[in-house]
Amino acid sequence: MDNRPIGVFDSGVGGLSVVKEIVRQLPQEDIIYFGDTAHLPYGPKTSQTIKRLVRDNVRFLLKKKVKAIILACHTASAFTLEEIREDNPIPIMGVIGPGAEEALRVTKNRRIGVIGTYGTIRSGAYAKELKRLEPEASVIEKPCPLFVPLVEEGWIKKEATRLIIREYLEPLKEEGIDTLILGCTHYPLLKEEIARVMGEVYLIDSARATVAQMRGILEGKNLLTRKEVSRHSFFVSDAPEKFARLGRIFLGKEIEKVEKVNAY
Repeated sequence: MDNRPIGVFDSGVGGLSVVKEIVRQLPQEDIIYFGDTAHLPYGPKTSQTIKRLVRDNVRFLLKKKVKAIILACHTASAFTLEEIREDNPIPIMGVIGPGAEEALRVTKNRRIGVIGTYGTIRSGAYAKELKRLEPEASVIEKPCPLFVPLVEEGWIKKEATRLIIREYLEPLKEEGIDTLILGCTHYPLLKEEIARVMGEVYLIDSARATVAQMRGILEGKNLLTRKEVSRHSFFVSDAPEKFARLGRIFLGKEIEKVEKVNAY
């Protein structure tokens, strides 16, 4: 048994979809969330800058005595995960590996689509991981840069959003994929509308897959808490009011307190 919190890091607000999954799958666990809102987006930054920022953010979470960390940022997962794991003794997970593994478990024809931000698609991280696990897999990637601002505007069910989703995803459907990885932590909020376009294509929520794997790791190491009441703390490097406003979209409830901190 271990009553220390789980740490979650993202460059912004998208990692709250991981928080929501922790609450669903591990409701007793305390959570400490850090959003590096002063430096988002990470996608256009150099790998050296991304690594420096992630090291600093992980250090902040370690000072909070977390027992495990989820890098909920796809860009951070792509560029820094192995290095961060080597440097730290606690369990640290990214969101790419679990999503890729689940996609390969459910695909029937091994034709897998991946959607994400320009940064995630540019990194090729999902394609590399899928090919590493299954060399015969066919991976079709598509950046969908408008999805993040649509989510953050709260335009989840607007007709304009449906049209944009269709414009982005019809070509993937025509490629004959049977599985689609939602390769950005904002995208699960659009899952219902994406499913309308993609029909019987299986949608992979990387946040859900990641938390399921983390649960298994914590169980195996006897690190789960037995507390009955959990606490969730939220920290950002800038714009706490905006984070709180967007947080309601992701969590479906108000975030009572968001603290601005200097993590560096």
